[in-house]
Amino acid sequence: MKKTKFIILILILLILAVGTNAIILSNSYNLQAQAYNESVYELIGVIKENYPEISDEEIISMLNGKDNNTYLEIGKELAQKYGITENDSAIVKLEETQSNTIIYSSAVIGILILAIIVIWLVNRMIQKRKIDGITKYIREINNRNYELKIKENAEDELSNLRNELYKITLMLKEEAESSKKDKKFLAKSLSDISHQIKTPLTSISIMLDEIKDNENMDEETKQRFIFEISRQVEQISFLTIALLKLSKLDSGTVEFEKSKYKLDELVQNAIKNLEIPLEVKNIQVETNFEKVNENKEEINNEVATEIIGDYRWTLEAVTNIIKNCIEHSKEHTKLYIQIRVTHVYTELIIKDEGEGIDEKDLKHIFERFYKGKNSSENSFGIGLALSKTILEKQNASISCSSTLHKGTTFKIYFYER
Repeated sequence: MKKTKFIILILILLILAVGTNAIILSNSYNLQAQAYNESVYELIGVIKENYPEISDEEIISMLNGKDNNTYLEIGKELAQKYGITENDSAIVKLEETQSNTIIYSSAVIGILILAIIVIWLVNRMIQKRKIDGITKYIREINNRNYELKIKENAEDELSNLRNELYKITLMLKEEAESSKKDKKFLAKSLSDISHQIKTPLTSISIMLDEIKDNENMDEETKQRFIFEISRQVEQISFLTIALLKLSKLDSGTVEFEKSKYKLDELVQNAIKNLEIPLEVKNIQVETNFEKVNENKEEINNEVATEIIGDYRWTLEAVTNIIKNCIEHSKEHTKLYIQIRVTHVYTELIIKDEGEGIDEKDLKHIFERFYKGKNSSENSFGIGLALSKTILEKQNASISCSSTLHKGTTFKIYFYER
């Protein structure tokens, strides 16, 4: 675009130059014509004054160049007698001057047009080379070669196109690398899933074989086997459902609803969902839902803990976190749940009195299928990963801190309310 504007500007300037030159030559021609006419008028006056016998027809005939060769030669001899030659004479050939002006202007215009054609051809050749380069580059991209670099600092259309292609190349390269990582992660995940499902299935198969092969098995042992088989089936069911939920979240097929709900009511429902494991371990839950902001100033109780999000999925996430705390807590301990409201976010704090998490394991606890040293034998390492994914998909965040033999604290930050 800039080159085109530059060519147009040159064209305009050259046209102005030619036009100005033509005006100057035209003015010069007019001045010469005026001087010539004045000389002729003066000469006619002298002739009429001193030679009245010469008729007007003869004078007109001489001025028009008819049958005046004799007088022309006499005039030349007289002029040369007083040192006036043809080159010094003030009498110029006006028609020739006008003709020269036209020829000169035409030549300049012709050169100008030729220069424009040459510039256009050169520019076209340069553009063609750039287009050929871009075409070649696109072919390389189609062949999945993302290592080429064609970033330019120029600002014409093709250079901008090349730069955009460069950006697309970087994006495709990142996606290709991400795809490789995803494939490796998927392969590892499938291996982990296979292992996680294989273990309880093997256990179930062994116990069923024992029941079938041992007809004299006492009722107490049989019931214990049946109970264990039921527990293993529940674990497989939980794992399958959790994996299906994770796959739906990863694929982006889950549409989170946005509605207002009270976080304290959601927490109470999560606690109700876990009443049985809480009773089994005799764990007491202490809640503190603050109705003040970070400056300890009283705020509206009705809307203090209101947030915006998908109630069902958030309940799933919070339930999994509380369940994790219960699994890693000893009997006759306490679970502390607190809600704090600030101007920026609503904070949900869940703290247990369990054995804590080793520092080496702490940075991995939200990874799928990760099991730390203190993980329970019934843990699949998927609940916390599912909770983190659900929360982050709703513009919330989660963190964890822990001290060995003292307990673990989870903090969830909700930013939409």
